[in-house]
Amino acid sequence: MSSEFATPMLVILVVAGSTFLTRFLPFALFGGGKEVPAIVKTLGELLPPAVIAILVVYCLKNVHFLIPPNGLPEFIAIGIVAFLHIWKRNNLLSIGGGTVAYMLLVQMVFV
Repeated sequence: MSSEFATPMLVILVVAGSTFLTRFLPFALFGGGKEVPAIVKTLGELLPPAVIAILVVYCLKNVHFLIPPNGLPEFIAIGIVAFLHIWKRNNLLSIGGGTVAYMLLVQMVFV
């Protein structure tokens, strides 16, 4: 078997196996009516907002507030994402809408 074929196949198998494991493991650990541990419930409540906060900080880390447009397109897009999510509670709509709005702002409005 050549290296050109073996390496991609190995990568595909590792990724597929990892994906299967991450999907199967929660059911194996907590399935069958077992009580979910309190720490897992707490992490399930705390992690999503924490991840979103980290993403916002990461997205704004290179914004220069003293150089025009002073972060205006970023903050407008964040506002659109927040509005769409509060309005429709749809992750795909809010993230997609915010991304499209940001791209339009930086390519057409704040050129």
